[in-house]
Parts: sequence; structure tokens; C-alpha cells
Amino acid sequence: MAPFWEKTTLEQLTPDQWEALCDGCGRCCLQKLRHPTTGKVQYTWVACYLLDIETCRCTDYALRHILVPDCLALTAATIPALRWLPRTCAYRLVAEKKPLPPWHPLISGDPRSVQTAGISVRDRAISEQFVHPDDLESFYTQERF
Repeated sequence: MAPFWEKTTLEQLTPDQWEALCDGCGRCCLQKLRHPTTGKVQYTWVACYLLDIETCRCTDYALRHILVPDCLALTAATIPALRWLPRTCAYRLVAEKKPLPPWHPLISGDPRSVQTAGISVRDRAISEQFVHPDDLESFYTQERF
């Protein structure tokens, strides 16, 4: 029998299935800058202040959109247009009808496999609490997400 993410569209997922798709990498919580000429989105290593860098989970998930007005709610309708989502993002992969990678916790059965695979921002990101907004460009990452 096929797993839920292979037989269900994003629109059909239950809330528990939706949350289970998140691999906990924390990449979507990194600050991003848009190049003024090309419009290309580039990631930094600066994370939202609500992201717990050790667990890569939001410290106030229920209120994140109130506390951080720029926090974008991922929905089945918005995901296809969010080209900046990491290529490894399960929501993006499901929307594109692509398989989840072997390190994804739903495949590996291990919630730490995202760290082991080097996908997580754990121990690499810095909270925006410690970065002046004018210095954000100094934290560009060369990695392609």
C-alpha cells in the first residue's frame, strides 16, 4: 500500500499528515533576500527569532503569524508559486509529484536523519536576534536550497 504522501494531494491531507510532511530542516525559516536586478531569492544563515536552532522547530508555532507578520503560511494553494522553497521540501516534492528523499523522517523512520544528511540548519544558522538588519547581506549562504 502506498504511503499517504504518494496517494494524497496536498489539498486532501489531514492536518496531522500535513504536519508530518515537514522534515524539520528549518530552511524555510531562514531570512531570504531578493536580488534587486534578477529577482532571484537568496538564502542567508540568519533564522527567524522564533526558530529554535537546536531542534529546528518554531518556538511559538501557533502564534507565529501574529508574532512574525512576514511569516508565510504554507498552503496547498501557495506552495506551487513559492519557487524559493528548498528543492528538498516535502511540500514542494509532493506538489511536484516527486518522491521524498531517503533521509526524510517519513522514509527513514528517524527524526534525526535530516541532521545526519546535512539538510538541517541545526548548528549552522544564527538567530536574527544577534544580527543587525543592515548586516543581513553578510550572511548569504552559497548553498543552493
